[in-house]
Amino acid sequence: MRRFHLPLLLVLAGLAKGQLPGTAPATSPVTPPGTFVELPYLQLGDAPALAKQESMMVLWHTETAGVWTVQVRAPKEKTWRPMAAPTVQTVDAPGIAKHQVYRARLTGLKPGEAFAYQVLKDGQAVFQAEGRARKSAAQPVRFALFGDSSQNTPGQRAIAYQTALTKPDFVFVTGDIVYTSGRISEYREKFFPIYNAETASATTGAPLIRSVPMIAAPGNHDTVLQNFARFPDSLAYFLYWDQPLNGPRVSSGAPKTVHQLTGSEAAQPAFRAAAAPRYPVMANFSFDYGNAHWTVLDSNNYMDWNNPELRAWVEKDLASASGATWRFVAFHHPGFNSSHSHFTDQWMRSLAPVFEKGKVDVVFAGHVHNYQRSFPLTFTPKPQPDGSAMGSKGEVAGDWKLDKQFGTAADTAHKPNGVLYIVSGGGGAGLYDPAQMNEPASWQSFTDKFISNTHSFSLVDIDAKSFRFRQISETGEELDSFRIQK
Repeated sequence: MRRFHLPLLLVLAGLAKGQLPGTAPATSPVTPPGTFVELPYLQLGDAPALAKQESMMVLWHTETAGVWTVQVRAPKEKTWRPMAAPTVQTVDAPGIAKHQVYRARLTGLKPGEAFAYQVLKDGQAVFQAEGRARKSAAQPVRFALFGDSSQNTPGQRAIAYQTALTKPDFVFVTGDIVYTSGRISEYREKFFPIYNAETASATTGAPLIRSVPMIAAPGNHDTVLQNFARFPDSLAYFLYWDQPLNGPRVSSGAPKTVHQLTGSEAAQPAFRAAAAPRYPVMANFSFDYGNAHWTVLDSNNYMDWNNPELRAWVEKDLASASGATWRFVAFHHPGFNSSHSHFTDQWMRSLAPVFEKGKVDVVFAGHVHNYQRSFPLTFTPKPQPDGSAMGSKGEVAGDWKLDKQFGTAADTAHKPNGVLYIVSGGGGAGLYDPAQMNEPASWQSFTDKFISNTHSFSLVDIDAKSFRFRQISETGEELDSFRIQK
């Protein structure tokens, strides 16, 4: 294994101040105690397409009254620019103190350029950090990716820290964002204190999300346990995230095509008011970043991706990305997985022909708490003996063809013949099947790499037609790597 080297002192100095390394230092205001329930953090917002003038959302949570405003300053600007007034929605869930979620759009950003922003209460700056605008198709991009993360473990804090050290442009989470039920209380205990920590270290986490936007797909621990009678503060995914709203609109009443609320009727109006317009459409969306197009799917079992309307939306979305150099798909449940754990949760492999037709390069998933990489493959599903598309436990039968020449030392420039399937579920929750790493006879024939004895995250660098992938451990070791050159 190789150590992943970075200029640590420079990076840590910037992280400790909540600023991006290489940008002008900012004099951060003092935040009075009790000002925020959760400190400001960045999100992509409902902005799926690239723009000449980019934007980004900043969110914060508070219980305190006051007049809130936001200002932005680019590196060459001498004065702060005021942004439009933030919007606010009240979250009123049983067992949780009533609080407000503010959202402000940061506008007039130059693609790829660093910027500073500050949040003011009653005209006084109470928070300041720096970020970077979404990059254009002509700019190199670095993103980090992991899933199955917020369980408040040493592994989660170490991965947050290592991720911040790599200075990604954004972080993608492949679901199971917060354990175990996606509740407000769990976000406060296991998500925000680690990814928006005041100090950066392997034991605390990092002030990551105040400067780097996170983008996420929902996992089963985020949205499946939706019964308000049992979990009145659940479904925080739709309260605390701000992502594109361009997902599929299906026929009214169509079964297994959208998330359905259950449980206490009394709790639903307050939730719907706080989650509008994100619920339920934000569970599926697509966006562009750099020269890549991303299609993000809700893979939970309340969705039926054999439904013609849903499949048509995926096909249309991928077809619309004909100008993108790279096409990625991301969701929670992996279609191709060799772990003993969750082995039969295969239902998303039924979309493999759609991905192939849509010229998808890589499919990213989580759910299985380790790292796996397939050979490039093509897959032809076949019906179960009873004629159904899927077995009773979630199995999808079929035939695959593998490109085992890809990535060999003798053929480093070989283009993959098929789709690469990555499982990156080692973001912090308890690891699955560590012994199986040394039992290759137990792997499926489509599995090329299997690393299950350490938490890890994926790091991808894209520069025009070059794609470089690395899997990095919780201690900064490079566990796996490959390249694709178009």
